[in-house]
Amino acid sequence: MQERGIDMDFFENDKYHVPNICAECGGEMIYKGVGEYQCEQCKAVVYDDYGKVRLYVEQHPGATISDTEAATGVPHKVIRQLLREERLEVAPNSRSFLRCRACGIQIRSGDFCPQCAAKQPKTEDPRLNNLKKDMMGVGLNDASTQEGAKRFTRKQ
Repeated sequence: MQERGIDMDFFENDKYHVPNICAECGGEMIYKGVGEYQCEQCKAVVYDDYGKVRLYVEQHPGATISDTEAATGVPHKVIRQLLREERLEVAPNSRSFLRCRACGIQIRSGDFCPQCAAKQPKTEDPRLNNLKKDMMGVGLNDASTQEGAKRFTRKQ
């Protein structure tokens, strides 16, 4: 979704189905870490997609993406995204794997193997470019067209 040139998906909190309101009592959910949220009022514990997948994989080492999807209800696409974001890793003894986007060798997480990652140019997240443009303010404009007195001076 685009709004005023800002990629609003970048700000979307519900990317991994983050619980905000307790389903049991309507209280506010507080983040406790590693995908776990606890209700302020009734102390009920709920997990976002990352928390569900992480908990399942910890209890079932070597589980495939299909097994994990079936058991947790988290879509295959979201699980692969968590792997690409390096929030999860493919188990070392797994038959499943990811491939480096540059050379195609097997990797356990991320987009690139260590060798190809070192060769990649260091670029900023393109989603931040529009934000930087919106942040440009008066200070970058031509000062000769501005009116008004200087309010602050720096002591030297």
